[in-house]
Formats: sequence, C-alpha cells, structure tokens
Amino acid sequence: MQFGIFSVSDVTTDPTNGRTPTEAERIQAMVRIALKAEEVGLDVFATGEHHNPPFVASSPTTMLGYIAAQTKNLILSTSTTLITTNDPVKIAEDFAMLQHLAGGRVDVMMGRGNTGPVYPWFGQDIRQGIPLAIENYALLRRLWREDVVDWEGKFRTPLQSFTATPRPLDGVAPFVWHGSIRSPEIAEQAAYYGDGFFHNNIFWPAEHTKRMVRLYRQRYEHYGHGKADQAIVGLGGQVFMRKNSQDAVREFRPYFDNAPVYGGGPSLEDFSQATPLTVGSPQQVIDRTLSFRENVGDYQRQLFLMDHAGLPLKTVLEQLDILGEEVVPVLREEFAKLKPAHVPEAPTHQSLLAAKQQEEQKQEVAR
Repeated sequence: MQFGIFSVSDVTTDPTNGRTPTEAERIQAMVRIALKAEEVGLDVFATGEHHNPPFVASSPTTMLGYIAAQTKNLILSTSTTLITTNDPVKIAEDFAMLQHLAGGRVDVMMGRGNTGPVYPWFGQDIRQGIPLAIENYALLRRLWREDVVDWEGKFRTPLQSFTATPRPLDGVAPFVWHGSIRSPEIAEQAAYYGDGFFHNNIFWPAEHTKRMVRLYRQRYEHYGHGKADQAIVGLGGQVFMRKNSQDAVREFRPYFDNAPVYGGGPSLEDFSQATPLTVGSPQQVIDRTLSFRENVGDYQRQLFLMDHAGLPLKTVLEQLDILGEEVVPVLREEFAKLKPAHVPEAPTHQSLLAAKQQEEQKQEVAR
C-alpha cells in the first residue's frame, strides 16, 4: 500500500500570530515538505492545481519537476489536474516530459476542481463540466497511446495527424486516478477505463465515501477489468498529532476554527466525528485509518493533508516525522496482514512496464 501526502497549496494566515507567508515562502515550504516526505519514508507527494488566491499551485508539473531533481524514490502526483479546463494536448505533453525527468516516478489525478470561475477564465462553461471531463480524457488517452492521432470533438479544434511529444517513457502512459468527492459519473469513468478512483473524503461522512467507492468497484467488475475487490482505490484524509491527544486538540483548534474551508462550520469535535479528520495521538490516527478499510475494502493509496490552514512549516515537518516514524510503519504492517493475495498493489511505472512487456511477449509467441 502507498502512503503519502497531498497539498492544496493554500496561503493562509497563521491565526496564532497573525503572520501570512508570502507566495515565495509558501512555494518553497511545499518543496521542503515534499523532500521531508521522502526523508521519512513516504511513497507519494501530490499537489493540487488552482488558479486563484489563496492558492499558489497553478503549475503542478513545474513544481513536481523541480522536486523530481531532488528526490530518488518519491512518486510525484497531482491531487487534481483540471481535465475540464486544461487542453488535453498540453496535459499529455507536460506529464510525458515529467515522466522522462523523473524516471517514471509519475502519476496523475484527474479532477474538475472546486472553483466555479475557473471555467470562464479558460474559455469553458461550467455547465459542461461532466461532458468536458469525459471528452477531454478520452482524447488524452489516445494522445498517450497512439503515435499519430486524428480526432474531432465538441470542445476543442480538431487534430489531424498529430503526435504529442515527447512520447510517454518506455511507451507507458502515467497511471491515472480519477478524483471525485460527489460525482458518480467520474466513478463510472474511472471504472470504464480500469483506472484508479480516488475519493478525497476529508469533508464527507463515511457512508457517502462507502457509496461512491462501492459504485466504482461494481462498475469496474462490470467492465471486465477484474473482481470488484481488485479495483484500484485511494483515499484522502487529514490528521494532526501530538503525543497526548489533548495537546493535539488544543494546538490544532485555532487553525481549524479559522481555516478557509472549515471555519464557521461545525465544531472541531463534530467535524472529527462526522468525517475522517483525526486530531489526537499517533495511535488514534492508526486506529482511525485502519477503520477506513471497513467502509471501502482493501485499498491501494492513502494520502494525508498535513499543511493546510496556516500551520507553520516547522509544525508540518514535525507532523511528518511523527507520520513517518510512528504511524506509517504500523499501518503498512497491519494493512499488509489484512490484504488478500489477489488484491493488487497500486500500479507504478515499473509494474505497468512489466505488464506491457509480458503482453508483447505473449503476442510474439502467438505469432
């Protein structure tokens, strides 16, 4: 099972001292957090994509390429690539380039984002969000898998004898996760292609997450990619830890109360009870995370949000030390014990390349 972190890249005032980091400070902090993730033994660093304040991650492949040059093992991903407002041609080329720079340590999560005005900013209509996601991704797959593409659709100009460059590393496209928190159409899309489904459940109760993942698993089996319990599932979550749970709650409360996405809503206690947010001791985080399996079955990727709501870099790095030293080793062991042998691990470039080579050998023998 893969464990990692994702960032939404918010620039938020620290409510305990009133200081707001500059954009430059926040960007450099995200890089430092990614390097720390590799240092403590995590598998994945993922960044969101936003084009409006208070967020700074407008160019994920630029940031991930910079991080790739300073890491050796970390899988570099997005926690949203806007398939609706980005040109599929640009996505195809940007991520293939990143593959080459990172030696294959790349995958991508497609999503529609959570900011309505981004659609007209990039010349699109939010009312066409789902059709855009479906058409653009169908084109993206062809651009990665076919050397020469002739294509005509509804939302962009036609392509005639077009070749996206560079070609994917080793002829293997990046593995794709489809991220959604509310749209069954996206779960259906992930299942249709046999791709991964990532449910970022930080704001949602367990029953909603359970329904969405169940739908994806059922449709994955329907389309003939394998048994339902072999579908590739990822989950999000947010944690804050201290040795004593009371200290964790006391320290995190002002950040929760003033966070752009939390503040003014349910209390920290109510929100923690209703959603996967876990504020407490490392053991409480272990127990809560292990319980996710009861709702979604065996799954392949768990990402944690660690740097949201104005938490200072020093605190985030301390959290990563706790996560890497005390929490993830236990989770790896316990999830491994529970996972049946027929349930696959999350695909990587190496596993996808091996599968491609095996299929080519079979075809050669058949000839």
